[in-house]
Amino acid sequence: MFPQVDTKMPGAVKEEVYRIYRKLFPGGERGFVAQAFDWAESCFTGKFYDYQPIDARYHDLEHTLQGTLCLARLISGREAADTQPKVSERKFQLTLLAILFHDTGYLKKKEDKEGTGAKYTPIHVGRSASFAQEFLATKDYAKAEISAIQNMIGCRGLNADLKSIPFGDELERTLGFALGTGDLLGQMAAADYVDKLPVLYLEFAESAHFNPDKPLRFMCNSAEELMRNTLPFWEDYVLPKINHDFGKLYRFLNQPYPDGPNPYLVRIEHNMDLIRERLGLPS
Repeated sequence: MFPQVDTKMPGAVKEEVYRIYRKLFPGGERGFVAQAFDWAESCFTGKFYDYQPIDARYHDLEHTLQGTLCLARLISGREAADTQPKVSERKFQLTLLAILFHDTGYLKKKEDKEGTGAKYTPIHVGRSASFAQEFLATKDYAKAEISAIQNMIGCRGLNADLKSIPFGDELERTLGFALGTGDLLGQMAAADYVDKLPVLYLEFAESAHFNPDKPLRFMCNSAEELMRNTLPFWEDYVLPKINHDFGKLYRFLNQPYPDGPNPYLVRIEHNMDLIRERLGLPS
């Protein structure tokens, strides 16, 4: 089974991702993972240019770390299964940056005083791609590499048209789908996922207030309704998404591969049972 990692501690996630990175690329660039995490943390804590610290309460830094950890484990499992094409060190680096920056679209400019970053929910994927371009351009990343990162970020919108994303090659597409998988599973498998659903509802409610002409696909009228709708969200949206759109990449999280249990799916099913219990629904 995977080692326990506290996703509330950026250093703990960074250490585990570095361990995976060194296992995959023993002769690789030793300082990259620490640098990438430091960049992300500086952005989320208001240390980049004229952006404020993140104030969205659900889509916070921990949310990003949950997806990052899941994605790194998935790629590691894929490589251990000797799946082709192999992920190069540079591709891994770009994918790590993509997941670390995938929700920077919730960040607000310093002059933006109204509401929280949750108001950007309908457009946060595009804002995240733009933010990644703005930040990485200051680090002299090539245009093609920034485009690859933006393509991967584009995979994880609820209404994303995956066929329209101009991936550079099939591996880039696979890594984008891996990012989408990690983003969904990382958050839904969290031990406090059910407890944080009321916080997610408040983000949705704020989004509806600021964007009455852009209703969210899964909008609800109360935290209880969101909790109730999380069951069909998992069964009718997430499962088809990770199975069909994302090509069952989650199987590389099976312990052991290929036929062992999947710790992330097991924890998500536990969370669904917890929701049923709190709502008084049959298991």
